[in-house]
Amino acid sequence: MLRRGMVPGKRLARAARFGYTDRMSCTVTVKPGHLPPFWDRNAVFVANLLSLFYGNEGETERLREEVGQIETYGGRLLPIIDLLFRGANRNLLILESEPDPLLLEYFDEACNLSIPDRHILPHPAYMEAQHALEQGKAPDHSAIASIAGHGASWMDGFVADRALRLLAEHTGKRLVTGEAGSKRGNNKLELHRFLEASGYPTFDTRVAADPAEALAALATLQPLGYTRAVIKSQIGASGIGMLQLDIRTAREQDIPDYLFFEGPCMVQGWLDDTAGAIHRMGSPSVQIFVNEEKAWLYDLTEQILSASSVHEGNLAPPPYLQNDDALREQIFAQAADAATWLHDQAYRGTASADFLIAQVEGDTRVILCEINARVTGATYPAILARHLCPGDAWLLRNLRFQSGVPSRTILSQLERHGLLFRAGAAKGLLPINLNRDRDGHIVKGQFLCLAAETEDCMEMILATKEILPVQWAYDRD
Repeated sequence: MLRRGMVPGKRLARAARFGYTDRMSCTVTVKPGHLPPFWDRNAVFVANLLSLFYGNEGETERLREEVGQIETYGGRLLPIIDLLFRGANRNLLILESEPDPLLLEYFDEACNLSIPDRHILPHPAYMEAQHALEQGKAPDHSAIASIAGHGASWMDGFVADRALRLLAEHTGKRLVTGEAGSKRGNNKLELHRFLEASGYPTFDTRVAADPAEALAALATLQPLGYTRAVIKSQIGASGIGMLQLDIRTAREQDIPDYLFFEGPCMVQGWLDDTAGAIHRMGSPSVQIFVNEEKAWLYDLTEQILSASSVHEGNLAPPPYLQNDDALREQIFAQAADAATWLHDQAYRGTASADFLIAQVEGDTRVILCEINARVTGATYPAILARHLCPGDAWLLRNLRFQSGVPSRTILSQLERHGLLFRAGAAKGLLPINLNRDRDGHIVKGQFLCLAAETEDCMEMILATKEILPVQWAYDRD
């Protein structure tokens, strides 16, 4: 059960020094709690969130069903784009829907956050632009003209899919990460093979080419003590592309074909307290930035996961790691090699490396689960928290409201009770994004709590239950 692996001593020694050079001359610097020097350039950033799966329509439709108001999630980029791209000129953000205007005022007036230029390009129009360019035609949309006429020389997005590459070529922009590098950096099977070859601990894994092979692979895991397993596609995000099954009752028809869109899937034993002498300790996530020559590990957070391991938020720093230098060192050693692997794939930009810490028969294992090579749900709060309150604690939670509420009500109530964050304050609650329904009411939001201690952050989010005039529940990212 569970491939033990051996962490090479040389890598641990390098990690202990919190900075080293690995193959391909990629220097890795570990400085959690402090921002790296992000891009000294300007860019057009396309919020192509519905392109996360590179044309896999089955996974895209599943994302729409699971998340809701997916077009409004690009608004999370508004307060961080000018922190990521720090050139002397203006950046341009291409969104899929209009952001809340009162929230933009709050960023500018209360938080002193710079907001990029913006234009709206709905996802259907984005795909129409791709089809037009594939046919050698010029896309007919004002957002495309805005991109072409903008002074930024670079282009980026959540992922560099075919549409983004064609848009960059058409508008004379240079991609931060190429299409191939973006896809390789997000390939979970290739990462697993790298970890296995490097001698790191990995999950018990089988590779299956179709649902029938996946079902047969599940049967081989049961004698190892597993009752549950996960089928993981090569490309996935936000819990999409990952199917958890009870090995004892799984059927071939339970396994959708879209999981095999990119080729063979991984079938992995699911580690929880039902799988033998296993105790799950935590799920840390390391925030990464990679440029042409270097990589930085700039924050260490704890993932807040649902019962099915779907991301619901983050907390920094992880309380159980604050006084455990040896365990932190192991995490950073693997994350540093993961950052170097990302660099080798020709990926450039922000990423998150997600881990599982588990005690197996009394032995503590650090297992790298996956890398999401993009701006992730942890990127926004990490960058804002380290920009506004370097070195302090922070908490990010997604709140879904029982009914729609005006944004003015949310902001004014937080302000009235002294919770709303303002620049220069030692603590406060900062709404990163507010998700609007078709009537313009807020039905969900991403809320960042900033304070010196994690306990203060937790108290802040709970205080909103008494302050906001609507009931809410924690929700997935």
